[in-house]
Amino acid sequence: MNEKPDFSRHANQAATAPAYLSVWDIHAYYGESYIVQGVSFNLHEGEILALLGRNGAGKTSTLRAIARLASPELRHGEIWLDHQPLHGLASWQAAQAGIGLVPEDRRIIQGLTVEENLQLARIAPPVGWSLERIYDLFPRLKERRRQEGTTLSGGEQQMLAIARALARDVKVLLLDEPYEGLAPVIVDEIEKTLNMIKEQGITTIIVEQNVQRALALADRSVILDTGNVVFDGTAQEVLDNEELRHEYLAI
Repeated sequence: MNEKPDFSRHANQAATAPAYLSVWDIHAYYGESYIVQGVSFNLHEGEILALLGRNGAGKTSTLRAIARLASPELRHGEIWLDHQPLHGLASWQAAQAGIGLVPEDRRIIQGLTVEENLQLARIAPPVGWSLERIYDLFPRLKERRRQEGTTLSGGEQQMLAIARALARDVKVLLLDEPYEGLAPVIVDEIEKTLNMIKEQGITTIIVEQNVQRALALADRSVILDTGNVVFDGTAQEVLDNEELRHEYLAI
């Protein structure tokens, strides 16, 4: 019988060195269901991290814990952003501190136009992301700024969800399945948008089942398996390691 590959030398490299975002030994639960089981990693300013793993590995739960949503419940561990603790904050406080979550379902507010969705999210006064800068990055949203947000196409709604997060002058952008349910040609457009965001130097964590696309965008990757970190390294290491991809990503 073949032995299970050991990638543990990469696991839990959290760290101790100063980082822009530091996730240290977090444990999170849905009721009594133990989902995130001691996840740790560091992210430096401007880096893009692909958070990967099979379905049920704890990826979305980790994002939600970082965003300080009520569910899952964070029962142990620490989260630091730019030397400020997040682990004791409510979700709205984490958002004010600079965490921007783009959820899988996008959550465009019904009855509001594109511009009203953006205006509602903006801090006052805006520091880095004025409406003009957002429209420069998303010219299609400018064209549709008077249109109700929920009547946009799926790809346009994803652009609006990302733009709305940027409008809060985010420090860390959390993307949960940004390509989910989109046609390949629309995925190409979203990918171009994310590459433009990368050029802006925005620190980002992306959870995405399309592993190849996520790794093409990312600098680094953390792979989860049953709520634990099993790999922490560069995106290129994952692309180069067929055994690792087969064992934990089924590709």
